[in-house]
Amino acid sequence: MSGLSLPWLVLIFAGGAAAIWLAGIQLSNQTDVLSTRLHLGSALGGLILLAVATNLPEIAIVASAALADNIGVAVGNILGGIAIQTVVLVVLDVFGVRGSKPLTYRAASLVLVLEAGLVIAVLGVVVAGSQLPDNLIALRLAPAPVLIAILWVVGLLLLQRAGRSLPWHESGEAPDNQEPARGHSRHKREQQATKRGVSTGKSAAIFGAAALVTLVAGVFLERSGDEIAGHIGLSGVLFGATVLAAATSLPEVSTGLTSVRNGDYQLAMSDIFGGNAFLPVLFVVATVLSGKAVLPQAQATDIYLTAVAILLTVVYAAGLLFRPQRRIARMGLDSLTVLILYVIAVAGLFAVANAG
Repeated sequence: MSGLSLPWLVLIFAGGAAAIWLAGIQLSNQTDVLSTRLHLGSALGGLILLAVATNLPEIAIVASAALADNIGVAVGNILGGIAIQTVVLVVLDVFGVRGSKPLTYRAASLVLVLEAGLVIAVLGVVVAGSQLPDNLIALRLAPAPVLIAILWVVGLLLLQRAGRSLPWHESGEAPDNQEPARGHSRHKREQQATKRGVSTGKSAAIFGAAALVTLVAGVFLERSGDEIAGHIGLSGVLFGATVLAAATSLPEVSTGLTSVRNGDYQLAMSDIFGGNAFLPVLFVVATVLSGKAVLPQAQATDIYLTAVAILLTVVYAAGLLFRPQRRIARMGLDSLTVLILYVIAVAGLFAVANAG
């Protein structure tokens, strides 16, 4: 794509983003159908399937960038994606939640606080792993990404157990939160598919086709985005952490809005936290494909984005515990705080990049 003009590159990028938006909706819908019909539910296999399905754009971009030895874009997309996807909760709060109570008031649950804790724990390993020497690698694996993957799986097992029962009153559920059980919207999607006569085989075929479209579109996004960044004088790291990360978060916006409007507030927040906890696992993919220890090559902007993601996650975890009731400009106090912090953080990101 190096010979294409900027308008053509923008058109390709926009087309890739649109394909990811549409395919992402189908991926989410068919994941719900398949997990319900195959009785995966909240089992470990179902959680892994959901995490992979909702992050296929990031998987494609990280794989493409790692194979092209464009480590900066891969790392920036992973860590910038976590910050952006956390801000998606602001969008869900403003445009999805109806009534006088904000998102975290309705979704309040200790299980969600634990999910936020898993995100923070994984990002802590990211920061620590960035300080290790880059020659600490064997069999195309580095210690930090392996530890992240192990921590993620252990975290999922603990969350699965917490979802069944917690030694707290009402199993950690806050009073006056959402009335239907978490995940009820997934069962509704499966029932709708059954009424339309969508068989399990057809659902799997749609899932496979949507996955293929997402992977191909992700590669086009990464390649065209890298060229666009060069044309406009923006570093690949900054482009990957902002515009590219925002484009790959479009499916989360669509599926999250659907869940929130169906009254499944906990599911919407869980999908965001779950995706954020999974994204650092892609450092394993980047390390294996590139043959290099990726995390020690993290730039100052990458560590900065990690700190931002941790901060935004802490704000929402606090919101789930304190449950603010007022809505300001159609959002809860925690969402407003996250939005302000993110705007300031983006300004700081450019300052960090220019200082380097």
